[in-house]
Amino acid sequence: MTWLAPIDEDSWPTTPDRAMAIQDELRPMVETTGPTREFRTIAGLDCAYADTGAVAAAVVVLDATTMETVDSAVAHGTTEFPYHPGLLAFRELPTTMRVLAQLGTAPDLLVCDAQGLAHPRRFGFACHIGVLTGIPTIGVAKSVWGDYREPGPERGARTDLTIDGEVVGRALRTSTGVKPVFVSIGHRIDLDTACAQVLALTPRYRLPETTRRADSLCRTALRAAVAE
Repeated sequence: MTWLAPIDEDSWPTTPDRAMAIQDELRPMVETTGPTREFRTIAGLDCAYADTGAVAAAVVVLDATTMETVDSAVAHGTTEFPYHPGLLAFRELPTTMRVLAQLGTAPDLLVCDAQGLAHPRRFGFACHIGVLTGIPTIGVAKSVWGDYREPGPERGARTDLTIDGEVVGRALRTSTGVKPVFVSIGHRIDLDTACAQVLALTPRYRLPETTRRADSLCRTALRAAVAE
């Protein structure tokens, strides 16, 4: 028996208006504090697409201490939901939830290549999957949604990221002299802890190891599927 309930894909929204209504319904469920416990396993999530609508979702679970991969999985699906800014979750979540369900146990933390609270409706992909799974979740995005001052050039420098004057995340320099990433709360974690975890996951590169490995796995899986 899986630890994660699947999404009812038959009732999945098909229009942007319905998707935005769901975001508004679920947003109050986001928790911006988290448990004071150690994260022993950390999972990275990512998806790759083909022009046909084929989707490959990957999850890679790391040991938080050694950074070794301890589990991984791939799931394939399709998406018919139209591309719409701020509605990435409705293209990716069904396949992502299926790949998470392939893990034997729930990881302690999810790291998403996506926005969390740093989103026009304060409910990005990282918030959505956090609420659905109940797992502490962080959004770590390569692009920004909001306003920020450039942080200092050194690793660990950070500045607040705001939307309409509200702090929704941080611009975080993970490597000296390299562009920052944009960290925001997804669910059941506070912003300071989220930034500390992202720094721990970026000992050598700009992006977290979780993201780097999940991205490689889903792209490889999609190429293989398209080739078939």
